[in-house]
Amino acid sequence: LIDRDVLFGNPERAGVQLSPDGAHLSFLAPVDGVMNVWVGSDTDFANAKPVTKDTHRGIRQYFWAFNNSHIVYLQDKGGDENWRVYSVNINTGEEKDLTPFENVRANIQAVNWQFPNEILVSLNDRNPQLHDIYKVNIATGERTLVQQNDGFASFQTDDDFKVRLASRFTPSGGVEFLTINADGSTTPFQTVGMEDSLTTGPAGFDKTGKNLFMLDSRGRDTAALTVVDLSSGGAKILAEDAKADAGGVLAHPKDSTVQAVSFTYDRQRWKVLDEAIAGDFAYLRTVADGDFNINSRTLDDKKWIVAYTMDNGPVRYYLYDRPAKKARFLFTNRPALENMPLARMRPQVIKSRDGLVLVCYYTLPVGSGTDNDGL
Repeated sequence: LIDRDVLFGNPERAGVQLSPDGAHLSFLAPVDGVMNVWVGSDTDFANAKPVTKDTHRGIRQYFWAFNNSHIVYLQDKGGDENWRVYSVNINTGEEKDLTPFENVRANIQAVNWQFPNEILVSLNDRNPQLHDIYKVNIATGERTLVQQNDGFASFQTDDDFKVRLASRFTPSGGVEFLTINADGSTTPFQTVGMEDSLTTGPAGFDKTGKNLFMLDSRGRDTAALTVVDLSSGGAKILAEDAKADAGGVLAHPKDSTVQAVSFTYDRQRWKVLDEAIAGDFAYLRTVADGDFNINSRTLDDKKWIVAYTMDNGPVRYYLYDRPAKKARFLFTNRPALENMPLARMRPQVIKSRDGLVLVCYYTLPVGSGTDNDGL
């Protein structure tokens, strides 16, 4: 029997990321049973040390500031989901509460390499029902109002930290998107019906700010990734799959170019759009048999953190050196599971009585099958 703690307790390491300059590797790991952020070098992560000091709930959300000296994380109190944003200097240990307000929820609106010492944060401190957007200095906590919210559900910003789109719900249950003009007025952009409201919406702007990426399922069985020319309104499909919605979107860390899109039908599969990374993905498919995701990339795009989700073992983390086309194994998230008798999972597509298909999964006992591989 496998202890429940091994399966469901805190992972030994998770949430692995690289600093933008590639000098440091960070991850979440327990300190006295509570998850905190640890930082080490990418070549000596075994000697990493905790840089946060949470003793209650544990940290689950964090990221590197583009100044390479600060970690930013979110935490609430006792599960009230009134998230606060904190920064910690990895060199001095100084911690700053960037949103020191009671009964207020903070969300990260945007981060961008062009603003290494600032982030955009949305706060409902003025009106509990509405989130205004502020530019916040990571080191000092100084904040400047960028956009007051006068009745919108959300905003979309570009790489220059400009608020470009707003959304609000329609009486029929759909979503209306509006363009925010320079004078603060709004112009209708697009309306999405209720049936597509969960699978259609903005996915970000390109580096010019003239084109908008969107996930769009309107008039389709599945959501495709499209790009809309904001001057003409014309749209074209960048990636689609007849059997599955577009899922993860991988964009270049500096110029926001969409390079690959994932689709999950029976297994996760990536459609590569940028030939610059086609060789990288071809190699990464040979490293491990799991479904992989790119968790983190350096700003020069020479190093990646790649995570493989396995069916018969823990998540495997690799540091990928792009120029060398070499992935170096780092560790798994749960080493105690590495030698456990876990069964393989096999997808199987079957036809139902109404003629449609069902994606199913089955497992066989470990050691069964023609090759004793459980398949």
